[in-house]
Amino acid sequence: MKFKFSILIIVFVFFISCKKDTAASFSSETISEIFNGNCKSETCPEVALDYVVVKGKKAVAKKINNSIQDYIINSLELGDSISQKSKTITEAANKFLLNYKKDKAEFPDIISEYFAEISVCQTYTSNSLFSYELQQYMFTGGAHGYGSITFLNVNPSNGEKLSTKEIFKNKNEFRDFVENVFKNEFNISAEESINSSGFWFENDTFYLPETIGFNEEEVIILYNQYEIASYASGPIELMIPIDDVLPFMLTN
Repeated sequence: MKFKFSILIIVFVFFISCKKDTAASFSSETISEIFNGNCKSETCPEVALDYVVVKGKKAVAKKINNSIQDYIINSLELGDSISQKSKTITEAANKFLLNYKKDKAEFPDIISEYFAEISVCQTYTSNSLFSYELQQYMFTGGAHGYGSITFLNVNPSNGEKLSTKEIFKNKNEFRDFVENVFKNEFNISAEESINSSGFWFENDTFYLPETIGFNEEEVIILYNQYEIASYASGPIELMIPIDDVLPFMLTN
């Protein structure tokens, strides 16, 4: 049997209503859960989760929470295109533990237990944009695990996900602006190609990543491992003061 150790950490965050009326109508609750296999004397696989649950306008909060839940479930199911997805986080966590048990039975020489660590936290809030950082690290055998960070950017008026084109105007100008920041950060002169320092941009042409998020002071431009550099290079991240980016934003 599988068992779950659950810690509920309630952190209600009430935003200042005189500054951001929409933001003030929401709060968040942080939930921490640890799922283990009942392995007795053996080492056990583990799923460690730390994620927010949004409280507030019911329909909007439900959409945001569903997006967060889908991310956690898809991460635990390793993005597999299976016929029946888990309906709850608990079901997905237990399925992850069961997969280790099945793999261990088929390959007894597995010496390292599987491990999954997933976190979701709110990093930015305004009247027109909520941003959540979604982070995972998974180990299911092999030389090393794999981690990634993404951002969920949401319209707080309806809970819908916001695409990059819905957040930024003049996207080509914004891309050129970020390219200049990137080159300055990595000591690439304006005359040099973007891959001259060993990056892997396709066709030697700079492009924005899928992963763009926000905190209260900065816009986060993030390329995960293998996107533009080797695994050993780790994530490639730019932190740009949000005031410098505001001229390119449709929402703020």
